[in-house]
Amino acid sequence: MTRHPIDNRHSLHPSHQSPPSLTCRVLLLLDVQVCMLSSPKEGGIPSSETVYRNIEHILDRARSAKQPPRIIHIRNSGESGDPDTPNSPGWQLVFPTLEHEFVIDKLKNNAFAGTRLAEFIPRDAELIVVGMQSDYCVRATCSAALGRGNTVILIKEAHATYDRIEVWNGGMVTIARDVESEIEAELEEAGVNLLCMSDVPHLFSDR
Repeated sequence: MTRHPIDNRHSLHPSHQSPPSLTCRVLLLLDVQVCMLSSPKEGGIPSSETVYRNIEHILDRARSAKQPPRIIHIRNSGESGDPDTPNSPGWQLVFPTLEHEFVIDKLKNNAFAGTRLAEFIPRDAELIVVGMQSDYCVRATCSAALGRGNTVILIKEAHATYDRIEVWNGGMVTIARDVESEIEAELEEAGVNLLCMSDVPHLFSDR
């Protein structure tokens, strides 16, 4: 399946995709890459099986909606030796993209930073966010989107991270689920709307 990368070096639109409309709904998949969603024994996040299943369900719903959202896949490019080093197996997207969907490569936590993402998300668009990692890309990108004026929706159990080692607290470990809940509370306080997987059937319909 042909992909259409868009970053600071590329400016490709799928040939039959019209420019962004004044208002729209966008599904943003952050760092849904093999290195993150492999089994925990292979370096994936602790909840990789559940999060894989939930993101797959959301993506299927989006693609089959009567009025599908604009779908944008964000792919992080790590440094040499990282699990997501460009063109390595771990860097690949988990879900093959369709011809009219976009792929944007990034180098920073905030997916708007150093990319052309903002050109494809109008400031009055509703942004639905899933992906990894809760305490890095998810937090940074949701915060940036709020600052732009977007309505931001984060789906519980469709974003995740790793256990956090508290270096400054004797090396104690905060489990990933607690880190995810902490980020949800922080983002909700900032203005992000939190929805559950039970809300997904109505997510891409008029509401």
